[in-house]
Amino acid sequence: MDTLISTEELKNLLETGNVMVFDCRFSLMDKQAGRKAYGQGHIPGALFADMEADLSAVHIPGVTGRHPLPQRQDFVARVCSWGLTPQTQVVAYDDAGGAGAARLWWMLQWIGHAKVAVLDGGWQAWNAEGFPVSTEPATAANPSSDQYSDLDPLVGLLEVGQVNPGRQTLLDARELPRFRGEVEPIDPVAGHIPGAYCSPFSANLNSEGRFKSRGELREKFSVAEYSFLPVVCYCGSGVTACHNILAMKHAGLAVPALYGGSWSEWITDPARKVATGD
Repeated sequence: MDTLISTEELKNLLETGNVMVFDCRFSLMDKQAGRKAYGQGHIPGALFADMEADLSAVHIPGVTGRHPLPQRQDFVARVCSWGLTPQTQVVAYDDAGGAGAARLWWMLQWIGHAKVAVLDGGWQAWNAEGFPVSTEPATAANPSSDQYSDLDPLVGLLEVGQVNPGRQTLLDARELPRFRGEVEPIDPVAGHIPGAYCSPFSANLNSEGRFKSRGELREKFSVAEYSFLPVVCYCGSGVTACHNILAMKHAGLAVPALYGGSWSEWITDPARKVATGD
């Protein structure tokens, strides 16, 4: 499984022991919220993947985006410390429609790990089914040897110097008011990269917090589907953009690249142009 998995499918995998689960809950407003929630209850056997400590490098204000990606080999070392190998089926979940889980999904694809899926409906769907919950912290498996270094990435990554609005179709995963520059609760500059389209990650989900049908997703990403230009996804800090990439792959569309630094890196240089409005 390499895009989405249902709660029933995950329950069956847990009964066979042929899966590793990661809890990716986090909050931009409270960096400890995810770990606290994990301690209060999680899917049995799930490890906690911390957005700051595990899925990001150190943020350097004025230089990097808010959640810079670690060096690929550093993340490979972290993955091996969890006991993962490329043959391990991984499932990631959160309580935000997959916003955090998609980041782990993308990062594993980035190092060539194909067998990773996001739990559709997340923590809420698991609880709604009445499936087991544990408060016991899980421990990682025995560290594995590095089997990733020679694997090809399954997704593309762009650095800021490779972003070219005139020659790429840019999709911004933030909500429309932030895209327009009407509000900006996090970053010091409001607006978007000139030429980008607003494609909120939240619009990938239905009213129940599950991913929309493949047909609905294809319609949502029609701008990208019929573009003759390479497609690049970005957001505020390179997290929710991964949700759009996951949705596009699940819909059967070509997998776009991620601009890892995203908006919070773009605005570190005042010479880079900023657009507002639609």
